[in-house]
Amino acid sequence: IYYYYISNRTMVEGSNATSSTVQENVAELQFGPEFQDIHILSNAQVAVILQVSATSAVNRDEELNEVYRKTQRYVNRFNSMTNPEKEHQELADELDNLHNALTTFRKETDDGEELELHGAEVAALMNLVATDTLVEEAVALIPSLSRFPEAAIDEILDLIRSTMIRIVS
Repeated sequence: IYYYYISNRTMVEGSNATSSTVQENVAELQFGPEFQDIHILSNAQVAVILQVSATSAVNRDEELNEVYRKTQRYVNRFNSMTNPEKEHQELADELDNLHNALTTFRKETDDGEELELHGAEVAALMNLVATDTLVEEAVALIPSLSRFPEAAIDEILDLIRSTMIRIVS
């Protein structure tokens, strides 16, 4: 999967108008300025937040709007990190622990460069979540991972597998 997005932005200062092109490319981890300093969530994390919020709304006798319900259906449809027998807090804790482990994951290359996962990669990996995902599949679905050695990607996938097993069992 390859994502490529180009947007033209016009900035107006006084009477001068200038146009600049910002190229965004997920495969190369190039994002526009609006993606600076944001926290990207996985479908599972959004599902937990929406479920807690929906429960709270029901307790307050409030009705959820259609956009909310559609968003909830979407994340639930693609969320494989769920277990109805687990408490929301337990699930949230497992997801937070996985997110933190992936966010703080570091691997040094042979030439001394320290590699870390970008927030978009962390969310994409958490969405990938198949217990049988191979390194080649992960790189095909998240091309920016190709900068990591194969053993490092396998280590990342093991983190995800072990969390998935704890969640669903």
